[in-house]
Amino acid sequence: MDYLKTVIPSQLVSDRGSNLVVINPGSANIRIGLATQDAPLNIPHCIARYTNQIPKFKVQDQMLNSQITTVQHMEREKAYDIIASLLKIPFLDEEVANNSFPRKIGRVDGYNPQSGRGVAFQWANVYEQDTNSSLALGSSKNEGTSGYVKKHEGNDAEGISSGELKFRGQIFGEEALRISPTEPYCLSRPIRRGHFNISQHYPLQQVLEDIYAIWDWILIEKLHIPHSERNMYSVILVLPETFDNREIKEMLSIALRDLRFSSAVVHQEGLAAVFGNGLSTACIVSMGAQVTSVVCVEDGVALPSTEKTLPFGGEDISRCLLWTQRHHQTWPQVRTDMLTKPIDLLMLNRLKESYCKIKEGELDAVTVVHSYEDGMLAGSHKTRLTALNVPPMGLFYPTLLVPDIYPPPPRSWFHDYENMLEDTLHLEYPRRPDMSDGLFPGINVGYPMWESYPIFPSKPKKEEKVGLAEAITSSILSTGRIDLQRKLFCSIQLIGGEALTAGFIPAVEERVLHAIPSNEAIDTVEVLQSRTNPTFVSWKGGAILGVLDFGRDAWIYREDWIRNGIHVQSGRKYKDSYYLQAQATCYINS
Repeated sequence: MDYLKTVIPSQLVSDRGSNLVVINPGSANIRIGLATQDAPLNIPHCIARYTNQIPKFKVQDQMLNSQITTVQHMEREKAYDIIASLLKIPFLDEEVANNSFPRKIGRVDGYNPQSGRGVAFQWANVYEQDTNSSLALGSSKNEGTSGYVKKHEGNDAEGISSGELKFRGQIFGEEALRISPTEPYCLSRPIRRGHFNISQHYPLQQVLEDIYAIWDWILIEKLHIPHSERNMYSVILVLPETFDNREIKEMLSIALRDLRFSSAVVHQEGLAAVFGNGLSTACIVSMGAQVTSVVCVEDGVALPSTEKTLPFGGEDISRCLLWTQRHHQTWPQVRTDMLTKPIDLLMLNRLKESYCKIKEGELDAVTVVHSYEDGMLAGSHKTRLTALNVPPMGLFYPTLLVPDIYPPPPRSWFHDYENMLEDTLHLEYPRRPDMSDGLFPGINVGYPMWESYPIFPSKPKKEEKVGLAEAITSSILSTGRIDLQRKLFCSIQLIGGEALTAGFIPAVEERVLHAIPSNEAIDTVEVLQSRTNPTFVSWKGGAILGVLDFGRDAWIYREDWIRNGIHVQSGRKYKDSYYLQAQATCYINS
């Protein structure tokens, strides 16, 4: 304690954080870095593997469905008109009536504006120059990108003057999203809508291998931590509230058994966000790329009954931006497809981040839209985008964000039946007691302790079919205490990339205030300004919790995990982060 009284905070982080790796995985991106860093790496959570199957390029999301029903289309148009009334812009029908002629859109060759947001993405280079195949295949440095494959005859390979050309066996991160559709690769995203992306086409074992490959590549190539030095590092997993207990256990196994960290601890994303901003009580609203979640934290402890999960996020706003422009005939006549051409998703996300905001009145912007066709150079199309304040309002009116992407079906491989995704998907499926573990090789290897491990059945997992304001209001009111409710309504914290949208904070305050029932004695709503980048605040909070956790009572050690798992009778159990008493609270409040 004398050390704590005299140490400078920066010195404390330097002393205790140099061997702590903080990992905050999401559906679209993973935030990862050493606890001593000011900000983490933010890398697309995906991997592309070479394939010799036909057709060549494909996305490992076989359950995707972009067909919109008539009812969904009508609900979307109705939501647009409600939003238009609030923003004081023309209704959808008025727009169509007043624009009988399509807007003029021109192609701009060589257009190069001063702003970086107008620069086109470049196709990824999928080839490697390899003069010594045996050396390249055996090199430990290339473990994350091993498995080179000889280049097919006839493929163009300009710019490589010497050496044998080979396809890269694996490509990660944003580079994987920029692979041309003509190349022989399969893109996989191991996490979708806050859960493992498991389907009959994407088995559990492959999902786990992909997560391991992505994380291992980052540790080696970006953080420069080779396998031989992993035993000197511990890992903090900052996990979103959407994950089931079984998924949390699998990620612990990846961290300890496969990545070879010496010890690990799990913290809930919402709880970490509170500490990331130096708070102890708040309503945390996490707006990810594919899922939005709400949870209340009181005195450093998350309240499980307040958790709400909404099945939409930033990527849905990007899709809505594309639909809005096509409806108003402002989008160029090019093939833009976020699902089968991930490079289009990168472009739409950047347009959304650059131009979408929430404000009254018509909001237009002149910009350049790029088209990416089958490996050719990007085409540039100068156009005027319109109604740019409508898409982000879809978080409050989710019927505007038609769920084009359906998650995979319920999974019968869970032993923790009360935590299965049937609850999440509102579907009833019979259990399969006759299904043997042999159908799913490797699932239960090394985890005998989980058969008798007490599960918390009260952990809510149902997705809410409401807008963001209603979810926040319902979450806070469920605490049942007027003093806590008033405090939480004045301590709303927005985290995630969408929190950076201009005008979003006052919109949340206004919509939440309107959503509070009139019989509740609450008349003030306030969103707290984040002290750090909202995109990284949970990661930063995980780093703080790791540095200040002197007792390490909840940490799990690699040897214990590999030998016998964590025995229920031992003092060092796996504790669900809902019930973790944050020891750092006393240091922050003192």
